[in-house]
Amino acid sequence: MDKKTKFNIWYALFAILAFTIIQNAWMSYTQVAHIPYSEFQQLLAGNKVESIGVSDNFIQGTFKEPQADGKTRFTTTRVDPDFAKELKGYNVIFTGQIESTLLPTILSWVMPIALFMGVWWYMSKRLMGSGGIGGGLMSIGKSKAKVYVESNTGVNFSDVAGVDEAKEELQEVVDFLKNPEEYGRLGGRMPKGVLLVGPPGTGKTLLAKAVAGEAGVPFFSISGSEFVEMFVGVGAARVRDLFEQARNKAPAIIFIDELDALGRARSPGMSMGGHDEKEQTLNQLLVELDGFDTKSGVVLLAATNRPEILDPALLRAGRFDRQVLVDRPDKVGRVQILHVHLKKSKLGADINPEDIAALTPGFTGADLANLVNEATLLATRRRAEAVTMEDFNNAIERIVAGLEKRNRLLNPKEREVVAYHEMGHALVAMALPGSDTVHKVSIIPRGIGALGYTIQRPTEDRFLMTKQELENKMAVLLGGRAAELVVFGHFSTGAADDLRRVTDIARSMVTRYGMSDRLGSVAYEADQRSFLGGPSAQMFGQTREFGDASSDAIDEEVRRIVHEALDRALDILRVRRPVLELTARRLLEKETLNEDDLRALTVDLPAVG
Repeated sequence: MDKKTKFNIWYALFAILAFTIIQNAWMSYTQVAHIPYSEFQQLLAGNKVESIGVSDNFIQGTFKEPQADGKTRFTTTRVDPDFAKELKGYNVIFTGQIESTLLPTILSWVMPIALFMGVWWYMSKRLMGSGGIGGGLMSIGKSKAKVYVESNTGVNFSDVAGVDEAKEELQEVVDFLKNPEEYGRLGGRMPKGVLLVGPPGTGKTLLAKAVAGEAGVPFFSISGSEFVEMFVGVGAARVRDLFEQARNKAPAIIFIDELDALGRARSPGMSMGGHDEKEQTLNQLLVELDGFDTKSGVVLLAATNRPEILDPALLRAGRFDRQVLVDRPDKVGRVQILHVHLKKSKLGADINPEDIAALTPGFTGADLANLVNEATLLATRRRAEAVTMEDFNNAIERIVAGLEKRNRLLNPKEREVVAYHEMGHALVAMALPGSDTVHKVSIIPRGIGALGYTIQRPTEDRFLMTKQELENKMAVLLGGRAAELVVFGHFSTGAADDLRRVTDIARSMVTRYGMSDRLGSVAYEADQRSFLGGPSAQMFGQTREFGDASSDAIDEEVRRIVHEALDRALDILRVRRPVLELTARRLLEKETLNEDDLRALTVDLPAVG
């Protein structure tokens, strides 16, 4: 039966009550006479009253005979008897008057209740969300996903640059959302889940929004950490609610950012507390991935920069069965990204995106956006009309080396040591073939501990390095330490970071790259960094898989390689001692030497084979 045609007993009770009230009011108006108390006394004296009923404030009674208007009953308000006797002698009409206390009585009950309810509502909004009274508590199992539609994502594929391969992969998802029937024509199906993998700042979230913007479908965006709460079972409920909302608005996209917060590999042992809640949430996500049909038009996207710690059950075929790598852009990609961000700035005539891209190897899209903003702020600070290439050079130094510390005063001896140290790096780099071009040398302190810096500019993006190139790189890193020994005959603490980096390279050559003739082509250690550039799970609790003899041999080989690199740097600087003296003195005078200054000072410097 339709709800509209059902009989509701409350309607009948309300109608009976209303009829009774109206009937009593009508009878009181037509049959009962409201008379003054003085007239009541006259009726008593005239023997016209048959019966009366007395209460504290009122007197009701009946007439012996109906009045001229047909009324047979009367009512009056009592007056104090002593006062009534006194008034009777003055021949006036008088009646009682009862002060109404209805409004104060109602306010005395309503105001405290209203005040209490108002405080409760306010505290509920502040502590439990903006859902009204109890809204936060009642909606604790609801999904917190932010829902966007095509008109307010504000992003499409034209806003994403430098990741052409990833865009091509995701274009297929857009086509499926626009025309799902076409993809089932030959019996195929779309992947249930697409996992965007890449270092931080490469544009994974931006790509997901661009997919929604291109497809013009609802976009449910939520972070993995928002599923987990202090109450057990809440995360699983939110997963169910999220997928239910997406099915109701299909075709739609669900995007889970930072999936590693939700999908971390489950522990093989017993778990309690928060771990149990995380595992329940992950289990519910796995169930939802198994349960929803790709033909319904719901696509699940997720992003992470730590794929190595995800649960294997998430990555199996039928769940996240497609992984898209969103890597750091190459030089061509950086140029494309710079074109996107430079459109918002007023640029000088000397700005060339390719020159900026050449100075920024390894920068992600977020790094490049920050670089453009820093350069624009520098130009604004000096009240320039446009952003110049010098602003970008200063911004790169600010990002790479840190903020200038001109108030960090060094004594003359320290400045001299730093000048020879930095020129040692530069001269060794300029002497060795295949080394990156030296872009700038400075003895202006930057950052936390850098008393000077040498910036090298790679000529191209590199993905492989030979044994000779690694040896050259170690020699350049030890050039500053070698210069101190050649000039002053002793070492300083300024080379601490150089020694750490050189030791890491030498140990990797021996234990990972098999570049030691003594130990041969054997890998003694796993890669201690994930392919995304962060620490891998193997770093923690890693066990040694070789014996003491091999350990001693590794230490000896590392020591030998480092010493050979230092000897090589010493040989170069001893031969070029006059050039080292000249350039160091010039650096002390100017504090900074750029590429052109260095080239003019070392025009006759031959390369070392």
